[in-house]
Amino acid sequence: MTNKMLQFQNPTFEETSTKEWIVTNGIGGYASSSIIGANTRRYHGLLVAALNPPTQRTVLVSKIEESVSLQRDTHIEFSTNQYPSVVHPQGFQYLKQFQRSPLPKMTFQIGSQQISKTVFMVYHSNTTVVEYENLGDATIQLNLLPFFLHRDYHSLFKEDEKFDFYYEQQHNVLKIHSHYGSNPLYVKFFKGTFTENRAWFKNFEYSREEYRGLDFQEDTYALGSIQYTLNPGEKAHLFFTTEENILENNPSRLKQQTIKRIKTLNPNTSNSFLNDLSIAADQVIVKRASTNSHTILAGYHWFTDWGRDTMIAMRGLCIATGKKEISKSILTTFFSYLSEGMLPNRFPDNEGDEVEYNTVDATLWLFTALYEYYQKFKDKAFLKKYFDQLTDIIEWHLKGTRYNIHLTKEGFLHAGEKGVQLTWMDAKVGDFVVTPRQGCPVEIQALWYNALKMYEYFADEIKKDPKNVIVKTATDVSKKLKTNFANYFYNEKGYLNDVVLPGEMVDETIRPNQVYVISLPFSLLTKAQETSVIKNIQQYLFTPYGLKTLNKEHTDFKSIYRGGQWARDTAYHQGTIWPFLLGDYYLAYLKVNNHTKKAKKEVSQHLKILEDHFYQNDCIHGISEIFDGQNPKQGRGTIQQAWSISGILQTIICGNLY
Repeated sequence: MTNKMLQFQNPTFEETSTKEWIVTNGIGGYASSSIIGANTRRYHGLLVAALNPPTQRTVLVSKIEESVSLQRDTHIEFSTNQYPSVVHPQGFQYLKQFQRSPLPKMTFQIGSQQISKTVFMVYHSNTTVVEYENLGDATIQLNLLPFFLHRDYHSLFKEDEKFDFYYEQQHNVLKIHSHYGSNPLYVKFFKGTFTENRAWFKNFEYSREEYRGLDFQEDTYALGSIQYTLNPGEKAHLFFTTEENILENNPSRLKQQTIKRIKTLNPNTSNSFLNDLSIAADQVIVKRASTNSHTILAGYHWFTDWGRDTMIAMRGLCIATGKKEISKSILTTFFSYLSEGMLPNRFPDNEGDEVEYNTVDATLWLFTALYEYYQKFKDKAFLKKYFDQLTDIIEWHLKGTRYNIHLTKEGFLHAGEKGVQLTWMDAKVGDFVVTPRQGCPVEIQALWYNALKMYEYFADEIKKDPKNVIVKTATDVSKKLKTNFANYFYNEKGYLNDVVLPGEMVDETIRPNQVYVISLPFSLLTKAQETSVIKNIQQYLFTPYGLKTLNKEHTDFKSIYRGGQWARDTAYHQGTIWPFLLGDYYLAYLKVNNHTKKAKKEVSQHLKILEDHFYQNDCIHGISEIFDGQNPKQGRGTIQQAWSISGILQTIICGNLY
């Protein structure tokens, strides 16, 4: 683990409040805030519990108001909050350093005294542990005031007489019911004393929500404060948990177990960025209670598991990193949800909601994920087990399935109907589909061709009769597709059309989707054509933060991702930069440049931009979902995106850059 610290001399609220941290528990729950403890999002909280793992995420503990008494007349508040027109208290000024590895640790310098605060979660438990340590040489009085709430993580909390936060105290444990009939929250304090002092604290302001054009003020509730007397070198601990049986554990031992587990995730290569990315990758790999298997959350804080994102992200997060059993578990889960030859697009937040199948590419990405799994692990038994399901997928696509997905006479895969978004460019506001891409999108042809070729390859590996009707048909269709592809998609300007409807429409918009034609194992182009396509992507779409989703010269190009849902969603794939695309871009770039030392060096130099983002900005030890189309410096969207991490892991591992 890389022990890189952020050091502060004269910290400002603006500088420190934009840097965030997150720790997760492997079942969808998390703890997260800014490095000064000031919540800037509705999604921040010290305990966001996944009550139906990995969903039904519920914010139970907002934060802790912290102060210290050094002497009888010296009382200093070292926490920070944003209220209307004022920041109070201004504890940010005492922040001395922030260390993310192995656990988030904030150190505050108050006069001649230093106090550290460390936060971690117990793996597979909705439990957060907060540890304070007196690093100075004098005895101090530590005063802690936890703020409670009880809400879905998408919403906000307001003062309401329904929430009375009834509690029972037994020794050093509080058993709290936020309202009548609610499940209890347990708070345990070690060697401290609790003093009841009930109050609502109102109008906390969350700047990131305001930026996103959403409601951004919230109320929280305090039951009372906990006081500790800490001698030099002494520690104070707090447990916040939904699980009573966890309370008997020793906090120091839990911390040791957590650090030991984190160390097992470290591949210990000479590339510290790769090592820390591998640890960060574990945060998005979670257990799903309903299937008792693994899945991948698309991103924190607000995404659940999506079929497309999972199939793409697992390539770097699980397969390239050698996680065979987790990879098998994920693939098995999604195979079990096949319907009419399609994987789900999204598993819903709520247990009673229907699984959604509105995706054309998730199922095709399954073939690529399985192909890379087989190349890595040579698991022929697994291949044999699910070959019939692969056959079923091919059959459904050949005869046609949901959403007008069907084969054209050219061998292309057509997809789409009015009002439905099926590709990864899936933004939709009400009934308005921002990028409908009806017809034959370029990356779908690449994925379809690769699915057919991989199906042929799998059939050969398990000794299926090549004269088998479906295997033979797949071979015939793949040949037809390759014969026709360049004539319809490779244009005179040297790049690939984004969408084609043979005989009716050609969309020449310069978008990054064409990169998959080159990066996927089975190519549809000549080497000269591939080189030309990469040069065009490099010229019009490439940035070290990711690929732009639209050429900036296009009239629909949006340079900034901000504002309400309409403004954000209409910019989402219309210029906004996506880091996850770099994985396939860099591998395609290395391919056309024959993996020379010069090409590898160039990619490594570009990666330093996202490496700096990973260690210094936004989510420390995280890679954001997106960046603005122009001046991409601050991360947008989710703070920790699964396929963003995956793309960079793939680049480093598969590109042999370490």
